[in-house]
Amino acid sequence: MEERNSFTQEELAIAKSVDLTDVARHLGYTVRKVGNYHSLKEMDSIRIYNRKSWYRWSREYDKGENGGSQIDFLRVFAGMEVKEAVFWLLDFAGYRRCEEWKPKAAIVEPKAEAERKPFILPLAATDNRYLYRYLMEERKLSKETVDVFVKAGLIYEERSYHNIVFMGNDKAGNTHFASMRGVFDRDGKGFKCDVAGNDKNYGFNIWNGESRELVVFEAAIDLMSYADIYSDFESNKLALGMVSDAPLVTFLQEHPQIETIKFCLDNDKAGRVATEALMQKYYELGYEVEDCPPPKNYKDYNKWLQEARKENLQMGRCMEMAR
Repeated sequence: MEERNSFTQEELAIAKSVDLTDVARHLGYTVRKVGNYHSLKEMDSIRIYNRKSWYRWSREYDKGENGGSQIDFLRVFAGMEVKEAVFWLLDFAGYRRCEEWKPKAAIVEPKAEAERKPFILPLAATDNRYLYRYLMEERKLSKETVDVFVKAGLIYEERSYHNIVFMGNDKAGNTHFASMRGVFDRDGKGFKCDVAGNDKNYGFNIWNGESRELVVFEAAIDLMSYADIYSDFESNKLALGMVSDAPLVTFLQEHPQIETIKFCLDNDKAGRVATEALMQKYYELGYEVEDCPPPKNYKDYNKWLQEARKENLQMGRCMEMAR
């Protein structure tokens, strides 16, 4: 069932090391500890053993639907294909595949209407208390920066589990994409997933019709960190959130005034490979392109910001480190 030829043994091992109780919580289930196993409030016939495997006693004779690994859990309860589930688990674990990366030229084709799940944003919490706590205390963003994105209606705290919702809007302000990030990190890893029914041709962004510059990131929090470091709330900014440039294609179509694209991707192998491919592609399309990674000692812009805050550096000094 598992397409082992598509993944290395290391990648499959990482996918199957993810805490299954965290996965279940992230999917919206209420996990309860019962003796030496875990169960779900919504389906008490489910048993999760050693946080890695599960069995469904009510489907004891329903082969393929009654238990297995984390991959099988996502296949049965999230409707994912095997390959999609492995990618989801790798992303959840914070792992990125260091393979030859080539940007896709085409827009992501939406599923047929009958196949698509409805896109419904999670209900908002009464306040953004956990959002501010996480972004300021854990990610070291300034309150002023968080305020900008909250007031712009681009991020909010959802009601059920206090996850932060990052929204990807079109030029008219309509939301087509949303991803969630948990605020209760476990051993440095937090909940992450996209809201069902997303249109992956859009990404988290903030735009200014007067600016001819676009700054591109991998993750939303890196985008916010860049804005914090440079006090830059004027340029257009976009987080791809995926290993495809489909959101970039859409953004450029909606904002034809863009002339310069700055790529601020991660300082790891995957980020460097992606940057080289994207710069070549968009240079050939007629854009001015720049490679603007964080300083070489930092994986991404948020890691850089966190270190600067830890050392109590002024942002002016922080920017000198980039030179």
